[in-house]
Amino acid sequence: MSQKASYPTAPIAWMSQAYESTPKVEPEPPRPQPVIINSSTESMERPESPTLPPEQDPTTTKTITPSSPHRYDYIDTSRPPPPPPSAHYYAQTMDKVNKDPPLPPAPLKVNTQRLSKPNTTQQQQQQHYQHQNQQRKSKRPIHMSDHMAAAIELSVSPNVAPAPAAGMYWSRAITYGRGPSRPLRAHSANLIGEYLYVFGGCDVKVCFNTLYVLDMDTLTWSKPRTSGQAPPPCRAHSCTTVEREVGGKKTYHLYVFGGGDGPNYFNDLYVLNIDTLIWSKPKTEGEPPSPRRAHTTCIWNGKIIIVGGGDGARALADVHTLDVSDPHALKWSLLKPDGSPPIARGYHTSNLIKDKLIVYGGSDGHECFSDVHILDLVSNTWNQMDLDRAVPRLAHSATQVGSYVFVIGGHDGTRYSNEVLLLNLVTMSWETRKIYGGAPSARGYHTSVLHDSRLYILGGYDGRHVFEDVYMLELSACAYLPQITNFEIDV
Repeated sequence: MSQKASYPTAPIAWMSQAYESTPKVEPEPPRPQPVIINSSTESMERPESPTLPPEQDPTTTKTITPSSPHRYDYIDTSRPPPPPPSAHYYAQTMDKVNKDPPLPPAPLKVNTQRLSKPNTTQQQQQQHYQHQNQQRKSKRPIHMSDHMAAAIELSVSPNVAPAPAAGMYWSRAITYGRGPSRPLRAHSANLIGEYLYVFGGCDVKVCFNTLYVLDMDTLTWSKPRTSGQAPPPCRAHSCTTVEREVGGKKTYHLYVFGGGDGPNYFNDLYVLNIDTLIWSKPKTEGEPPSPRRAHTTCIWNGKIIIVGGGDGARALADVHTLDVSDPHALKWSLLKPDGSPPIARGYHTSNLIKDKLIVYGGSDGHECFSDVHILDLVSNTWNQMDLDRAVPRLAHSATQVGSYVFVIGGHDGTRYSNEVLLLNLVTMSWETRKIYGGAPSARGYHTSVLHDSRLYILGGYDGRHVFEDVYMLELSACAYLPQITNFEIDV
C-alpha cells in the first residue's frame, strides 16, 4: 500500500529557490512548443518557424521540456542525433550471430590454493576441474568455495549442537468483529468449512442461547440473525454437525440436544439449518434419553451416538442413538453394547476414530477418572485400554490430530490445568511435547477445534473467572500429523 509522504509546513530554503528559478512555460494552442534557450544570451525565446523542430535548429543548444509539474529535463540538441542503423548493418550483425553463437559458460573452477592459472586453454580448465571434482567428490557433493565449505563443515561438526526442530507454539489470537458479549464456558463449537459456529454456554451465572460465527481464515466474529423455534438458554449441551447431500449439493444442520440451565435439565432436540439459519424442533420416534447435560455425541453411519452425562442427581452410563439418515423420520434407540462399559460419568470426551468411539476421563461427582474405553461400533463391544500411566481429567477438550488425540486443559481432581497431552492411538500411551510461547491460563469447560494445522481453544473457566479469549496452538513440526489416516487401533 502506497503512503503519501509528509512535508514540513515551512518551505526549505533550497527548495523555494529552486521553484523561484524554474522558468515557466506558457502553452500556445493548438500545439504547445518547447521553450528554447539561446546559448549566446541565455534568454528565453521561441523559434520563429513553428514547423521547424527544435532539435534541428542550429541556433539552439538546449531544450527544456516539462516532464512533470515540478521538474524539467534538459536535452542537449546542439548536435543532430546519429542516423539509425541501416538494414545492411542489421543483416551483417545477424549473420555474425548465426555463424558464431555464444559459447556456454565454462564450468566453475574450484582452486583450494586460490592460485590462478594464466594462459590455460578451455580444455585444460575442464580437465583441471574434473580432477579436482574427483578428489572432492567423497568429501563435498556440492561445488563451492573453501570458506563456504568450511562453514558447512563447521555446522555439522560433532562439537556443535544442532538446532532444535521447530516446536509447537502458543499465542493468543486477535479476533475482530462482533464476538460474544460475555465470557463463555460449557458452550459448543462446531467447525463447518472455515466457519466456527459457537452456541449457548454461560458466564458465571447466566446461560445463553445466542449463536456466534467465527471466520477462521480472518478471525472475524459475526452474530447472524436466526429465526424459528430456538433452544432455551443452556450449557453443557451437545451440538452435532449432520452433513447431507441433496440434489448434488451438500447441506449442513446442527442438532442440539439436552443441556441445562441452573436446576433445569433438558432432553429436547433442536435443529438449525445452516443455509437458512432457521431453528426447528422436529418430532421424533422412539423413547428419547432422559434429561441430561455434560454428555457427549458423535455422528457415525447416519446416527448420532450419545454417551453418558448427568441429570443433577446422578451420573449416567447409558448409550443412545438417533437415526438422522432421514430428516423427516428421526428415531431414538437405546444401544446395549457388550463387554465392560465405563462407569457412569459426565464431562468426559468422546472421539470417533473410524469405527471406534474413544471415551476418556470425566467424573461421577465423586471421582475424576483417568481410564480410556473404546466402543467398537461394528461389533457393539466395550473395551478398556491399558495405558502406561494414569492421567485423570474432567471438563477438558480432546481433538483428534491424525493418530493422536490432543488433550488440553481440564481439571485433574485437584486443580485446573493448561497442560497439553498427546494420546498415541497406535501405542495407547501418553506423550508430551515441548511447547513454546505464551500458553493460556489453566482452565476447563472450554472448546477446541483443529483448522489449518492449528488448534484453537475458546473460552473456559478456572473456578473463579470465565474467559472470552481465543488461543491458537501452532503445530509447526507436527503439522503433518493431520495427514496421517492409515493406522489401526488395536483393541
